[in-house]
Amino acid sequence: MAIKKVIENPANVLSTPCAEVTEINDEIITLLDDLYDTMVEYDGVGIAAPQIDVGLRVAIVELGEERDILEMINPTVVETDGAEVDIEGCLSFPGLYGEVERPSYVKIEACDREGRVYELEAGGFDARAILHEIDHLDGVLFDSKIKRIVTAEELEEMYAEEEE
Repeated sequence: MAIKKVIENPANVLSTPCAEVTEINDEIITLLDDLYDTMVEYDGVGIAAPQIDVGLRVAIVELGEERDILEMINPTVVETDGAEVDIEGCLSFPGLYGEVERPSYVKIEACDREGRVYELEAGGFDARAILHEIDHLDGVLFDSKIKRIVTAEELEEMYAEEEE
């Protein structure tokens, strides 16, 4: 378990589709733990292996108000539905925020650290975070999906309005 340096754009590892995990072993378990430690250190809600310079299909996301950790090994999107635009940021793009349209519902299939295959359905912010991380595994970066860049001032105003 270690905090790793987050790779910032531009970097080839970020725009290259990741390799499938062929065996869940101690190296993959350590990778999951490192992803968690790094995500917490950088105050993220999700992180994918290429963001710490590992080209494997492994990512994690914090879900819900309880902030449960979803570990995804070799995730695939089974189904999506709906659409909504919301503001996103990315640890690999410090200071960049933008409006991104994503499905409002996702169903995925993935493996956990024990190698068990599971399906998961999510909506709203959780769906957005899951799809953002799966995009990383496919070499797709969120800046290519931004419809409008949001300035730091706009972001501060939005947070201030939410607190009122």
